[in-house]
Amino acid sequence: MTKDVLLTISGLHYDEYSSREDDNEPIEVITPAAYYLKNNKHYIIYEELVEGMPGSIKNKIRITGQEQLEILKSGLSGTHMVFENGKIHMTPYETPYGEMLLGVYTKDLKVEETEDRIDIRISYELDVNGDKVADSEIKMCVKAK
Repeated sequence: MTKDVLLTISGLHYDEYSSREDDNEPIEVITPAAYYLKNNKHYIIYEELVEGMPGSIKNKIRITGQEQLEILKSGLSGTHMVFENGKIHMTPYETPYGEMLLGVYTKDLKVEETEDRIDIRISYELDVNGDKVADSEIKMCVKAK
């Protein structure tokens, strides 16, 4: 895989309290990113701009084979989310408006690699400060430019 890649992230949250179907629409982002492989771990680094706020969020995705995926955010927001099949990981999530405690229970994590592409699918349950807020799914595609 090349150093310069294109990262596609699509996410869907099934909010159990929402009565409107529009609230469960998928969100998709396509952004340039940097990729490297170190110690058999894949790293994808990209910057996220936040509408209406000065500054950005720096993101690092670390993939450890089929076992674990981590998302590290710094800047306007900060967290270290860990996705690992069948496990719950708790992490503080810092925002410009305050901090909350996230719980991420990974139901399913799949990573498929080819020579010039990595496809990722994560199905997880999200809770905030101990209360379940959504069942969620993230799909990521990393491909050479």
